[in-house]
Amino acid sequence: MADSIEDAVIQALENAPPRNFRETVDLAINLRDLDLNDPSNRVDDEVVLPGGTGQDTQIVVIAEGETALRAEDVADDVLSGSDLQDLADEENEAKDLADDTDFFIAEADMMQNVASTLGRILGPRGKMPTPLQPDDDVVETVNRMKNTVQLRSRDRRTFHTRVGAQDMSAEEIAGNIDVIVRRLEADLEKGPLNIDGIYVKTTMGPSVEVPV
Repeated sequence: MADSIEDAVIQALENAPPRNFRETVDLAINLRDLDLNDPSNRVDDEVVLPGGTGQDTQIVVIAEGETALRAEDVADDVLSGSDLQDLADEENEAKDLADDTDFFIAEADMMQNVASTLGRILGPRGKMPTPLQPDDDVVETVNRMKNTVQLRSRDRRTFHTRVGAQDMSAEEIAGNIDVIVRRLEADLEKGPLNIDGIYVKTTMGPSVEVPV
């Protein structure tokens, strides 16, 4: 095992065979001693990575009026209430949008509309929007979400999340991993005792165990 999180990242980067594309760096997290059939025991969280994700994050904002106008400069797409109604009648198009989008953000007073039109598609994918409250700045919210990843185990003992890209520094990636590990240890019922092992790897490279 590596001596530190940063050492594990360095090994993962150095052991990755050359590829003709920019690889992501991913974390595999193994859980133990948890009944994941009980939804209350599942990991379902969002974490802002201090070093960024190293990848483009697709964000769609659902809003009207001034909020929609401001969102156009920072979001990948902006949907209005009428757009939601159109998507409700185009299930395949709605599914494609859900699959291609990392995060949805919706004005709080539009959440009920989202639930009634797209809830059946977004809900099972864990893509229900983050509510945007009246006092929230949509630009700040979108920029924060661009550096956010999901930790979502569902009912699986092993799950994955993105922690960076191959051309980021080992220090940046290690900082991202440290934040995720701390969040997991704080959220899990028995803290680190519920973690069976954590491994870091590039998309196509071998995995290296992270000391926790």
